[in-house]
Amino acid sequence: MHNIKVIRQNFDEFKKKISDRNINIDIDKILLLDKENRDLIQKKENLEKEKKEISKKNDKSLFKRSKELSNLINNLTNDQKKKKSDLDLILSNLPNIANSDVPIGKDEKSNKVIEIKGEIRKFDFKPKSHAELGENLNMLDFDLASKTTGTRFVFVKKDLAYLERAISNFMIDLHTQMNGYTEISPPYIANSNTMFGTGQLPKFEDDQFELKLDDKTEKKYLIPTAEVILTNMVKNQILNVRDLPLRFVASTPCFRKEAGSYGKDTKGMIRQHQFHKVELVSIVSNDKCLEELERMTDCASMVLDKLNLPYRKVLLCSGDMGFSAEKTYDIEVWIPSENTYREISSCSSCGQFQATRMKTRYKNDKDEILYPGTLNGSGLAVGRTLIAIMENYQNSDGSINVPDALKPYMKNIKKIGDN
Repeated sequence: MHNIKVIRQNFDEFKKKISDRNINIDIDKILLLDKENRDLIQKKENLEKEKKEISKKNDKSLFKRSKELSNLINNLTNDQKKKKSDLDLILSNLPNIANSDVPIGKDEKSNKVIEIKGEIRKFDFKPKSHAELGENLNMLDFDLASKTTGTRFVFVKKDLAYLERAISNFMIDLHTQMNGYTEISPPYIANSNTMFGTGQLPKFEDDQFELKLDDKTEKKYLIPTAEVILTNMVKNQILNVRDLPLRFVASTPCFRKEAGSYGKDTKGMIRQHQFHKVELVSIVSNDKCLEELERMTDCASMVLDKLNLPYRKVLLCSGDMGFSAEKTYDIEVWIPSENTYREISSCSSCGQFQATRMKTRYKNDKDEILYPGTLNGSGLAVGRTLIAIMENYQNSDGSINVPDALKPYMKNIKKIGDN
């Protein structure tokens, strides 16, 4: 969340940077509400000062004026709280501003391909989609999921379920044993304050699955990503710089309504309401954000390198980044049936944006209290990795070879669907 004092001091620059994020919000209203809020505070303080002076005199003739002042102060307090609430609502819906090296643009057309790695396989037959492969093997069942639950769900069965679990275990081992992340098994439910801290609320409430619990004191949600719960592990804390960086990894289910994706990717597993993801989160001193982003993206890319899957690294433009991000790299894996790359990871630096919302701070070597930087990235989306393996490792008879890196996790099974 942005600091109104900083906005006030550099309003024209802030307005330009916010406009680069391709949002439709009346930014000028911020200054108006801020001025009205401060005017009300000043009026209230003047009246409080007058009342305090009256109380010192102990003059009964001034009792009526004192009572009038109490009513005026009460009314001003209510007006000021309402004005402050209106201001905070706008501020809480403003995205982070883009880092200076992020391309300016409205959508994915302005994204910049940074790197392409891996060799795209040349098939001597027409490659099938993951949905067709899985259904032919009787290992993906979308119809049954529609009957038991609804659309955008799937039953993954038999050896494909085994492969899915192997992918997750492989990723966790890689990130903990080679990349220095600490494994966490977190709750899958977050309260509204936690969701606010990482930027899911209030702007994206329609995308969340809210739970109906007996405890109605605070709303609860299924996590849309483990980023939410992992990042908030440090909320309302003052950390020591000597304990940074903190690096966490978790493999969890994720739940999203996909409210804005009507009609997109309705067939198959690309866009599901429930999916598994291995998530990476870092908490760093605020001068290490961009350095950590490069490291995190390399850690995520390492998974694809070891699985021998072709991919590309893309720098997102200002209008295509997530709400809390200041800079984002997408990693896109090659999907043969679509003859294109599809996102399999998104790694973002959020600067101090989330830490400010979470009230997370750290004390540096000079005993200064600062906001840390937070970062998050998929390392990787498990379901999309399963899709990529199925399609890139398929055979003409519909069977699927198991990548060498995953064989130790599957009792050295070499092929799925080898009858």
